[in-house]
Amino acid sequence: MPDRNQLKNRARDELFSHINRCGVLQAEHEEQEQWLDETMGYLTERFPDLEKAELRELHTLGLRFCRPAIQHRKDMSDGRSDEGETVTAGAEDTSAG
Repeated sequence: MPDRNQLKNRARDELFSHINRCGVLQAEHEEQEQWLDETMGYLTERFPDLEKAELRELHTLGLRFCRPAIQHRKDMSDGRSDEGETVTAGAEDTSAG
């Protein structure tokens, strides 16, 4: 049987993997919470040896991952950088010499 830290780490990694694969990062906050509640039900069944406090911690980590202090990069297909500057694909900075 894996030790507690390994078990918690596996559950955390699985949660983060689900978050990335399901596109929940682009969802509204309410939808993220609903998705996370449903996913925690699945993880509770998948990892029955985790205690309630560990599952609450995992839920909190999931919310923080979905809503980081520094936002995940948005799709730059609109041709703008994070600072609002126009971005040209393949453009190189030739000012350094």
